[in-house]
Amino acid sequence: MKSFAKILALACILAPGAVYSAATCGVSTTSVVFPGYDVFVLTPNDSTGTITVTCDWPPPSPPTVPPTVTISIGASPISGGVNPRKMKHSSKSDLLNYNLFTDAARSAIWGDGTQGTSTVSKKVNKNKPWVSTVYGRVPARQNVPVGLYSDTLTVTIMW
Repeated sequence: MKSFAKILALACILAPGAVYSAATCGVSTTSVVFPGYDVFVLTPNDSTGTITVTCDWPPPSPPTVPPTVTISIGASPISGGVNPRKMKHSSKSDLLNYNLFTDAARSAIWGDGTQGTSTVSKKVNKNKPWVSTVYGRVPARQNVPVGLYSDTLTVTIMW
């Protein structure tokens, strides 16, 4: 049994702090799109996406505290939180477990810093984008029907 397209869309919001509210920042993402999922394959299904942050800080300089990037739990109906996140089947009530990570080893779940999740902070220089890879994984051996599964998450940038 093979499930074909697994799509994870990342939506963006920007949450400026009061001190630097005059900054002009942009956030963009590329979705984590998983290849077809086969319930009989014994290895996880991995993919990546990106988050890009660009800022134009007002004089005299950027803030000394770097922006923090968080990713929400997701929109699919879940119970318990981010471990695991769940994608919903496009026309059925079935859910497919997955998660997003801050590292290529997929050892630190990217979330909002609660429930054992991690966030990412990095200085954003004027006119120099900061690009971060989002590492996705669908665990092997899930008994789900063929179809399109998706979830929508919110990426928040705070400084």
